[in-house]
Amino acid sequence: MIWIGLLLFGLFFTLLLLEIPVAFSLGLSAVTVIFVFQLESPVIIAQQMFSAMDSYNLLAIPLFLVAGCLISEGTLAKRLLDFVLSAVGRFRGGTAVVTVIVSLLFAGISGSGPADVAALSVLLFPLLTQSGFPAPRSAALLAAGGGIGIIVPPSIALIIYGVVSETSISKLFVAGIIPGILVTLALIFAVLFLSRRDHLPLHTPSLTPSAIGGAALAMMAPIIILGGIYLGIFTPTESAGAAVLYILTVDLIFYRSLFRKGVFSRVLTRSGRSSAQILMIIAGGSLFSWVLQRTDLTTELSRLILTVSQNRIILILLLNGFLLIMGCFIDAVSIIYIFVPIFMPVLNNVGIDPIHFGVILTVNMAIGQITPPVGVNLFVSSTISGIDVGRLSRAVFPFLLAELAALVIVSLVPSLSLFLPGYLN
Repeated sequence: MIWIGLLLFGLFFTLLLLEIPVAFSLGLSAVTVIFVFQLESPVIIAQQMFSAMDSYNLLAIPLFLVAGCLISEGTLAKRLLDFVLSAVGRFRGGTAVVTVIVSLLFAGISGSGPADVAALSVLLFPLLTQSGFPAPRSAALLAAGGGIGIIVPPSIALIIYGVVSETSISKLFVAGIIPGILVTLALIFAVLFLSRRDHLPLHTPSLTPSAIGGAALAMMAPIIILGGIYLGIFTPTESAGAAVLYILTVDLIFYRSLFRKGVFSRVLTRSGRSSAQILMIIAGGSLFSWVLQRTDLTTELSRLILTVSQNRIILILLLNGFLLIMGCFIDAVSIIYIFVPIFMPVLNNVGIDPIHFGVILTVNMAIGQITPPVGVNLFVSSTISGIDVGRLSRAVFPFLLAELAALVIVSLVPSLSLFLPGYLN
């Protein structure tokens, strides 16, 4: 057993160090173990990878990505920004507060952290720098705000966690609302503190009827997603389709910004590329997870964790520390497929609710998106802003502290995650 574990994890991390893509690192390490230890017929490789992707729930991923791309390509994102800027931009550092709030609202449509950073950086980075925010801090804030995208619904990370852990995705979506708002408030507190400390100038935009009307149409998309799920009208996948249909209908009637030449090809290309990357990781991760379960490594590793402590609070803190370290090197999808099968028996043994842990996991992964060396949001923000990742890594530190504080609260107060799901059947 120990040799299987050493080969599986050793080869995986070796391939990562050699900069082999995560999907291939997962798949190759699992395939090697299957052949070396003759665990099963090679046919199982294709069967397992195909069955992992053949899931109705996973269909929500490309649909939510399409919805996010449609919002960013059209005028709805700009109208949403104008409204929030007019409403709260009059505070000192108001543009930075606007950035965090718009990140939260946009997260309620796309479900992807890097997609949020890419879409909002184009709109908000110039505004932040013009309002007096230093360029590195502006880009770092956009990277940190993008992490909210995998906490609040329709979080792609929560969809995948629900599939792997066999937990209700609808309840996970609802569970992420209050923690997502808490992370948003923590970031707002950080930017207000920095703005007052640096004496940033005031900005007082006017609130116009056109800004209110445009924002109302944009805000209907997350309302459709959450309201449909909460009322039992839609499944998460159906809500994704409804969101795409709503965005297209509103744009066709009022704006026609999406029906210009080349827009649909860009939307389908961007969302298709992102979907393919995620599904490839799912395929490799599912095979890796199958090897863990086939060899009983999940059971043995779970027992090893329980030998450290069976105190719920201590285990939550230890798992947080482990996830924060892993988040520096591995993406969220891979972490879910590798470690969730190991953690589930531990959660069941000590009485940690899997819905609560799913939220803890996604907050950790949001922090992982802004921690080097593999903070994906930092790389996206660096590409768009033109600022070196090293400078961004230093500038993101205050926002990292704010998110860590929110993580501690979410971890130690389960009711923040479990209050709203309690109202769902």
